[in-house]
Amino acid sequence: MNVDAFIDARAPEWTELDALIRSARRRPESLGTDGVLRLGRLYRGAAADLAYVRRRVPGHPVVARVEALVGRARPLVYRRDHRQFSARAWATHGYWRRVRERPALLALAFVALFGPMLLSGYWAWRDPGAAAGLAPAAYESVTEPRPEGLDLGIPVDQQAALSAKIFTNNIRVTAVAFAGGVLLGAGSLLILAFNGVQIGTIAGLAIGAGNGRPFFELVTAHGVLELSCIFVAGAAGMRIGWAIIAPGYAPRGVVLKREAAAAVEVLVGTALWLVVAGLVEGFVTPAGLGFGPVMAIGWGIGAIYWGLVVVLGRPSRAERAARNASRRPVPRELAPTGELVP
Repeated sequence: MNVDAFIDARAPEWTELDALIRSARRRPESLGTDGVLRLGRLYRGAAADLAYVRRRVPGHPVVARVEALVGRARPLVYRRDHRQFSARAWATHGYWRRVRERPALLALAFVALFGPMLLSGYWAWRDPGAAAGLAPAAYESVTEPRPEGLDLGIPVDQQAALSAKIFTNNIRVTAVAFAGGVLLGAGSLLILAFNGVQIGTIAGLAIGAGNGRPFFELVTAHGVLELSCIFVAGAAGMRIGWAIIAPGYAPRGVVLKREAAAAVEVLVGTALWLVVAGLVEGFVTPAGLGFGPVMAIGWGIGAIYWGLVVVLGRPSRAERAARNASRRPVPRELAPTGELVP
């Protein structure tokens, strides 16, 4: 082998790789999509060159040169993010991006909860005799006809107790819907559907008994946010199940670990918003503000939550670049070949 000829042929790419390393400054995402792809190709070529010269001319100075170049490039290509957790960054962007980054699962969870809710509500309204058996005993008061149809006929403190039971049930359902993800996501879907049937049945019976207005006045202030939290947690649980079913090209264990960590982030953030719903329930529900203000508060809080998902959940520029890169076909020179060819 003519070492000088080999060096002359490969030196331009080594120089280009060195320039990319300097330009990246430990942040490969700053190179953009094309720059990251170019970095990977040049690194692969330099690694092949290193293997070649180590085998053919182990004592030549070019070995040290290429070793240093590959050593500097490798952390950029296989970088692990060692940044410390930032509560502020998580609260302002991290949680919201986690909620938004799996829209298909979020939509599936929404349908799994509200689809059965609407169907069972219509059924309970049209056939209250058959549906009455599905209503838990704790909620029977809302299904009993009232002469005036303007309130539930129970004291304010009992209304608050009934509302607290609904809140407690929703917390439990949120946790179980998340945990159901380990059953390949099916557990989350079943829990969401079952809870949707129960809520829909109670609402349908209340409407059929002429108590629709007081029922919605009782539950809407905190209910919009609580139901949002339930299906968000269900979608987070399904992330775990989907990682088991379809991990993609990465090892299943690696994908499962990554998705489980992201799902836990969603659960923790959602639990904090459930606390907000509980505070609203504790102070607004017993206040007797009336139907209009309660509707405005409930739907207003829901709009704030989903507005934050839309605005703060937008992916960063680096995340968009990585997503666009993943959609491009892999260049032939980057495709795995099973061997290194200088």
